[in-house]
Amino acid sequence: MSLEDSAAVSLPDHPEAAIDGDWKRVHPASPFVRGWVGLAAVGFFFGRDAFERMLQGRDFLDPNLSGRVPWLLAGGAVVLLLTVAGFILSWYFTRYQVAEGYVRVNTGFLFKQQRQARLDRVQAIDIVQPLLARIFGLAELKFEVADAGESAVRLAYLPLAQAKQLRATILGRAAGLVSEPGKEAQIPEAPEHVVLSVPPARLIGSLLLSEQTVGILVGAAIVVGTSVLLENNAIFLALIPGILGIGAAYWSSFTKGYNFTAAISPDGIRLRYGLLDTQAQTVPPGRIQAVMVTQPPLWRLFGWYRMHINVAGYGVSAGTEGASRTMLLPVGMKPDVMRMLSLVLPDPGVEDPVQVFTAGLDGLAPARPGSAPTDGFITTPVRARWLAPLGRRRNGFFATRTALLIRSGRWWHTLVLVPHQRTQSMALHQGPLARRFGVADLVLHTTAGPVSPRVFQADAAQAVELFDQQAARAREARKRQTSEQWLAQIAPQAPEVAAAARPGEVPHSGEPARSEQTQTSPQQEDRHDG
Repeated sequence: MSLEDSAAVSLPDHPEAAIDGDWKRVHPASPFVRGWVGLAAVGFFFGRDAFERMLQGRDFLDPNLSGRVPWLLAGGAVVLLLTVAGFILSWYFTRYQVAEGYVRVNTGFLFKQQRQARLDRVQAIDIVQPLLARIFGLAELKFEVADAGESAVRLAYLPLAQAKQLRATILGRAAGLVSEPGKEAQIPEAPEHVVLSVPPARLIGSLLLSEQTVGILVGAAIVVGTSVLLENNAIFLALIPGILGIGAAYWSSFTKGYNFTAAISPDGIRLRYGLLDTQAQTVPPGRIQAVMVTQPPLWRLFGWYRMHINVAGYGVSAGTEGASRTMLLPVGMKPDVMRMLSLVLPDPGVEDPVQVFTAGLDGLAPARPGSAPTDGFITTPVRARWLAPLGRRRNGFFATRTALLIRSGRWWHTLVLVPHQRTQSMALHQGPLARRFGVADLVLHTTAGPVSPRVFQADAAQAVELFDQQAARAREARKRQTSEQWLAQIAPQAPEVAAAARPGEVPHSGEPARSEQTQTSPQQEDRHDG
């Protein structure tokens, strides 16, 4: 069993022997906040018939059950007492500890379990507040580690102030602020500077002009045309479940993106969002593995972009919650994108990052065959124009000193950034048609997430050269990482981070924020033909 990231282990028969005095319990109301659905189910089971009879104007209790009412009430009381007793035992046996470089959470009274995560391997810390928890002033603390999110350590629930204090303590210890032996340092929450916020009107507009809306309009046109041709209006009845589902999807996207705010602090990038259920994420510097900036066709009318990230620990989570957790910017203008890129990549590795990023977002290769690219991006050769008649002038790559930039998509503009030290492995792909036209794809592997870096249809010789060069850049970048504690690396960046928070300014120099060394062997950098 590895203790590198997190683990679930059986506890000894006498766990008190392992307690050193630092163990604490969660808030007493935590089991009820977690299990309110069970209590509601019990109430629904025993009160549904009585409620329906009351609405119909009949007796509150069925006369035929009058002789069994005491037994029913006794049974309901027993179920309720067992449920409450289970909640109390669940609370009593749930404890947590931050000591010896680990955060540990003990749970269970029949089947005991301990989860622990190394502080220096914590990829992100989220403070989650469901609606009921917000009413009680409670919050859940979730620690993500580098295992694709399958063994995340969750601590639910704590008072909001205590959750913020614990998050600050863990981030401070992970950053290298070690407390004195025998004392539990109360590390204050790091100050922050708000970088940007998304107005609700822009969020609503982005949803109405999203790819989902285009698909809905196309589907509606097909249904209406089919109904007119077949002269059958019953087809519209089949749309009711779909309309309800679409409405729920829009509402979920709106509530998850509402009040989105991004801020920068010494302990990382802080993201807050949510209408009913709020969430506050803290991604430490250097934990972001890859960034993707996209622009759907209709968003080009208003100059809007969205940004996604890969973070070790988040993995590929399903549903709207997973999409919101990997969202760095739901919708923003180009200055917002530049501002966020300056935080993710403090050292772009070029003299004029604004020009390079702009070329990656909106640039095109010259239309005249044989003309040299003017923006520095190496694009698909002209001979392969029949393979990518629309995307040839967009598909391209640009390598800076610190990251590889990949752009693609003529209609759906996409720009992907991968810091060199985050390249875990690579592969060359070349199918029969690509071999015929002398092009190949280069795939970069990072952690699981919505970003899949891929250089499309590059010249075969240039793809092989990029493969070798990128492998050397990744090895050299990893050699420069000397510590997993980021505070010493991020501290010199404070002036430039502050400058990046101001609109239109992107730092041009300085060392990038560094984090843990990616364990990648040269044998992982394989070439594949297929």
